[in-house]
Amino acid sequence: MRSRIEKLLQAMDDFGLPGIALNPGPTLTYLTGLHFHLMERPTVLLISAEGEMALILPALEAGKLSKISLDIHAFTYDDDPETRPGAFRNAIEHLDLPGEDLGVESTRMRFLEMVYLGEALPGRAFVDASPCLADLRMIKNQNEIEKMRHAAHIAQTALLAALKGVQVGMTEKEVANQLIIQLLQAGSGPELPFAPIVAFGENSANPHSVPTDRALQPGDLVLVDWGASCEGYLSDITRTFTFGTVDPELLKIGEIVLQANRAGRAAGKAGLAAGSVDQAARLVISQAGYDEAFIHRTGHGLGLEAHEEPYIFEGNSLELGIGMTFTVEPGIYLAGKGGVRIEDDVVVTEKGLESLTDLPRALLPVEDLLEA
Repeated sequence: MRSRIEKLLQAMDDFGLPGIALNPGPTLTYLTGLHFHLMERPTVLLISAEGEMALILPALEAGKLSKISLDIHAFTYDDDPETRPGAFRNAIEHLDLPGEDLGVESTRMRFLEMVYLGEALPGRAFVDASPCLADLRMIKNQNEIEKMRHAAHIAQTALLAALKGVQVGMTEKEVANQLIIQLLQAGSGPELPFAPIVAFGENSANPHSVPTDRALQPGDLVLVDWGASCEGYLSDITRTFTFGTVDPELLKIGEIVLQANRAGRAAGKAGLAAGSVDQAARLVISQAGYDEAFIHRTGHGLGLEAHEEPYIFEGNSLELGIGMTFTVEPGIYLAGKGGVRIEDDVVVTEKGLESLTDLPRALLPVEDLLEA
């Protein structure tokens, strides 16, 4: 943990940040090993440019600090909300933060905590520390990669178990619920990366469809987007299957998306721009005449969060580095008809992109997948 803090302090120096405030979430856990939930009781970790750390938290959570080796000074408050401002003021005074702006994680910091911080730091502004924090978790070590590989294995095992019971008349909600059960039984941590997406037929044309009471019928596509967790590290996979005899155009786009997925996975190499992966996948779909039906980026970073740096979009000039992990997930979506997405989790190695996921990618009938 100390080496991670040192890396953060160097980044803070590079970006000229005198201090950073972190809410409960992956970054706080990555730096300290502490786990907290966002709730009505605010918890904030303050880190100064000198490396001193102060944690504002409810008294009932203070026992967690006894299990870590880092030197973090706790400032607690009790159940009376009137005791919270004092804890924030005392933490700020302890760190002796200079009269400059405070960095926050823009996708995590809530209004609740910002009010208390603002009262304790009158006249200061909050700045987005995301550029400073982005590099912290982007490069994974071998231990992190192995946890992600295991999360992928858990997810794939769970899907095969869940699909064994799929039959005509089952709803998207029923299949999604069965998948959640199988994920937990296969060994996933209780906090999944996201609620599984299960979409039948025309619903598969919505990339972020939510499971409904739509019942499975012969001739449907079955799109499943799901993931598991292993010691906090995540997988995120999408596969699309056929149920019965489907429209020939859907089979056609299934083959195109498969080729696009292959092209994207083949294009990624250390030293190349992240956008090159998107360009390679997008070119396949564009040349097939479906460019307007590919309506999202080709991928996103993956690790302690389901979506993190690096983001795989066409204009991203970020240089890929060994140890970066992200998804490759091209798709074609035909409104009112159906959609296909094929998503793999990959890691950048010295030889290119290694896939952490190996479930068959072709647009197979459900029963053929179970036999594969």
